[in-house]
Amino acid sequence: MNRLVHLELHTHDLGGASAFYDELLRWRTERIDVPRGSYHALAIGGPFDGGLVECGTAHPTWLPYVEVEEIEEITERARRLGAAVLLRPREGPAGWSSVLRSNVGGEIALWQPKQPLVKGVE
Repeated sequence: MNRLVHLELHTHDLGGASAFYDELLRWRTERIDVPRGSYHALAIGGPFDGGLVECGTAHPTWLPYVEVEEIEEITERARRLGAAVLLRPREGPAGWSSVLRSNVGGEIALWQPKQPLVKGVE
């Protein structure tokens, strides 16, 4: 089963977004220094986590990350189904990610952790 594992807000105002969600929902953030800019880890509770990313987007957008077993295969399947591949699978410290956009399904990110998935363990 492909489950939602991370929710990320891409915004042009990291401080404003962080303050808004803290005040509205008591979602706490923690600044993390990353090579490509500013990032705030977001404690939203429940079975997954989140983050706030500062970027040049004109319209803030939430991007859900879904855990998959074969990121290359599923990214290619999305392309065959008509999705635009905004970010080809790329490796990060803990796994691989890709980003897709469909005219009928919005944007979604795929995530494949470096550690093998353990079936039935949460």
